[in-house]
Amino acid sequence: MSNLEEQLKKLFPDHIPTEPEPETPQEHELFVQKEPMICKYEKRKGKPTTIIEGYEGEEEDFKMLAKEIKTKLSVGGSFKDGSIIIQGDYRDKIMNLLKDKGFKVKRVGG
Repeated sequence: MSNLEEQLKKLFPDHIPTEPEPETPQEHELFVQKEPMICKYEKRKGKPTTIIEGYEGEEEDFKMLAKEIKTKLSVGGSFKDGSIIIQGDYRDKIMNLLKDKGFKVKRVGG
């Protein structure tokens, strides 16, 4: 028995230790909206960027989506003010990724 367990036993003599229940990871379902998300191209500080905005679900879901896009495309990017900013012009690849997930996407600009 570890030192901590002994101390706890002294503090709580009536406590019966139980095994923690194993957590079952739940598959998180992204909210798929009816309105199309907007995928646009901009140059910021002279560098090409792809911006995705118009998501109506939870902000956490949008952050997860941003992380997934960055991982799949192996690019840098950020999540700011309700939009995903990806470094480089990846509109077509991102639009295909989002369509595969069941989102409607609208291409804006360029």
